[in-house]
Amino acid sequence: MDLRDLIAGITPADATAMGAAQARQAALTKPPGSLGRLEDLSVRLAGIQSTDRPIIRGKAIIVAAADHGVVDQGVTAYPQEVTAQMVLNFLAGGAAISVLARQAGIDLIIVDAGVATALPAHPDLRVLGIGRGTADITAGPAMSRSQAEACVTAGIELTLEAAERGADAIGTGDMGIGNTTSSSAIVAALTGRPPGETTGRGTGRSDAELADKAAVVERALAVNQPDASDPLDVLAKVGGFEIGVLAGVVLGGACARRAVVIDGFISGTAALIAHHLCPNVRDYLVAGHLSAEAGHRIVLEALGLRPLLELEMRLGEGTGAALAMGLLEAAAATLSDMATFEEAGVSDRPSDEAGGAA
Repeated sequence: MDLRDLIAGITPADATAMGAAQARQAALTKPPGSLGRLEDLSVRLAGIQSTDRPIIRGKAIIVAAADHGVVDQGVTAYPQEVTAQMVLNFLAGGAAISVLARQAGIDLIIVDAGVATALPAHPDLRVLGIGRGTADITAGPAMSRSQAEACVTAGIELTLEAAERGADAIGTGDMGIGNTTSSSAIVAALTGRPPGETTGRGTGRSDAELADKAAVVERALAVNQPDASDPLDVLAKVGGFEIGVLAGVVLGGACARRAVVIDGFISGTAALIAHHLCPNVRDYLVAGHLSAEAGHRIVLEALGLRPLLELEMRLGEGTGAALAMGLLEAAAATLSDMATFEEAGVSDRPSDEAGGAA
């Protein structure tokens, strides 16, 4: 797969379909705008699917897991082994995302994008074999450029497979002890915001620990000097394997013309990388929620996205994306399945041309 060719083939959402969807919204049996943001979301889905009657059938969330060498700097309260342990929990169905996905009828695709601990073989685990965790970004690059490209390509391929199996909405989820530190560095590099603003508490840092974490991010940027004009360089210098895979998920979703529901800070960071690689992906992105993690608001502002939910969540795993997918289904269904005034035999309000509304 040639990454440049795929990116060049990603086109904006279908403006004609969006216009038709807006016209249909205006004819449905309700006052204009009365379904609020569901109406806007339905029009966006129409543009993604190139039809004025979008539908959400299959739903999938790709949860990518990987480890980060920067944990050696004491940026997290949890040991690195938790990443592998949580992957096993996903596979056993015991994690929060497992519960939410079952409840919502979402297929989970669990991916070992670069877990440091060897995991036992499992039929539901996709193992990419790109690396066993990244290097410590305070001492040098997280990974090679070829590894960064391999992560992105793998994410694209996983997403195209999910789309081929019938997923109309594809979500992003993550697991990786230390990955909020890498994400903070990426966001600082790509937006120019200082590490003190992009760095959050992650797994629950105290004020002093948060200051130390921001200093780690600042040191990683100083050591690596990532090129903000080259998102793959930023990924390779200060990123993570799972972040690269999720950037590929965004690109693959846009290529397949699927709605991509991003989760929280790490997923949003991956989407920011994808957006810098291909600005057209923004048309396919839906922000599932606003994370309590500080840098997520910066990411959404940079992407120009408004989150559907704000529940003060900061777990990751794709949990916010899972909750938001029901809203996509509702938006598509109300646009596609509601009757128009003419179809229902219901009197519409008088138009301005006929004398105006009372």
